[in-house]
Amino acid sequence: MALPAVVHAAVPAGARPRSRFGDVVLVLFLLAQCLDGVFTYVGVTTFGPSVEANPLLTLLMVHWGHGLALATVKTVASLLGIGLHLAGVHEVVGVLAAFYAAVAVLPWAVLLFLLPMPS
Repeated sequence: MALPAVVHAAVPAGARPRSRFGDVVLVLFLLAQCLDGVFTYVGVTTFGPSVEANPLLTLLMVHWGHGLALATVKTVASLLGIGLHLAGVHEVVGVLAAFYAAVAVLPWAVLLFLLPMPS
C-alpha cells in the first residue's frame, strides 16, 4: 500500500532509517520516567515532599499536589525524550535513560524496597 502524497511531502528526503537501538533506548527512557514517577509518588506520600531531591519538583508538588505535579513533569520529560528520539540522537536518549535509572529509579528503589520502613 502506497502512502498518500501528503505523508511523502511531510517526510524529508534524507530521513534516517528506523533504529532498533533508538527504539530500545526510547522504551527504556520512558520506562525510567514511569518508574521514577511512581516511586516518587509513593516516596513523597510515605515520607513527605521534603524527601524529594529536586527543589522545583518539591515546590510544584506543594502547590499543585503530588499527582498533578508528577504527571506534568514526567509527561514533559517523556515528550522531550520522544523529541530527541525523533531527531535521531539515540545515544543521548540512551545516556539519559541510564542517568535516570542510576540517579532517580535506583535510589528510590533502595529507599522504598530495601531499607526498613519507619514505624
